[in-house]
Amino acid sequence: MGIGLTFIIIAIIVVFLLEYNNHFSSNKFIKETEPYFRTLMESDYEFLLTIRYGSNVDVNKMYGYRIRNGIVGIIFCLFIFMNQLSFAYVLLSLLIGFALFKLPYMQLTSYYKQNLHKINLMLPYYLKGLEILIQHYTVPVALARSIETAPDIFKTGLEKLVAKIDAGDSSVQPYMDFANEYPVRDSMRMMRLLYRLGLGSQENKQEQLLMFSKTISSLQNKAREQKYKERLEKMENKTMMMLFGTGGGILGFLLLSMMMMMNY
Repeated sequence: MGIGLTFIIIAIIVVFLLEYNNHFSSNKFIKETEPYFRTLMESDYEFLLTIRYGSNVDVNKMYGYRIRNGIVGIIFCLFIFMNQLSFAYVLLSLLIGFALFKLPYMQLTSYYKQNLHKINLMLPYYLKGLEILIQHYTVPVALARSIETAPDIFKTGLEKLVAKIDAGDSSVQPYMDFANEYPVRDSMRMMRLLYRLGLGSQENKQEQLLMFSKTISSLQNKAREQKYKERLEKMENKTMMMLFGTGGGILGFLLLSMMMMMNY
């Protein structure tokens, strides 16, 4: 184990000296190997990044960090197991490197799941603003105009939706793709209603818009009820904690008093 640690220190010093003298560049190495790892990028990775960090995030840079962490993890483990290197240890090193590579993605997925509840509450209010725009514009134009004032969490999905419509896709699929990116309560139904509203003629637009408006109002009521319920549960939890804390304090004080009396 001591020889392995010495070998690791020597290897680190050699790599540092090579990079310091411009004979080796770790950044260049990662950039050159990155295309080979591109196939490992998850299909929703870019979407999850924009949800977490906004639309200006550098996807390639963030993915490069993941590749670097994975490679460094594999090399570090191989150095540690150098004295007893076998197929099992090589496999373990690869698994550890892959875990380090996957960890940021898993953290993004966890963050997104935690924010689905927030999205669920925000969607009805975004749709209400969209409804006002639809009264004056066609659905595709209203969608495009809504991007600027939409919550940041919806902007990437809306940009993709509008781009597909502008590219000539007149099917319901762009709307369903948006609903799949935000799989919250009634998102599928609302996108179908929006699609039908875009197909409708001017004669029955008001009738369809009225139905769309009623559905949004119903969703807003559900969102308000959910917020009220959560606020009530939060207050109840705080009250219970105060009661338990007060009761525990009184019980502890009584026990302490009884023990003091018994000692006398």
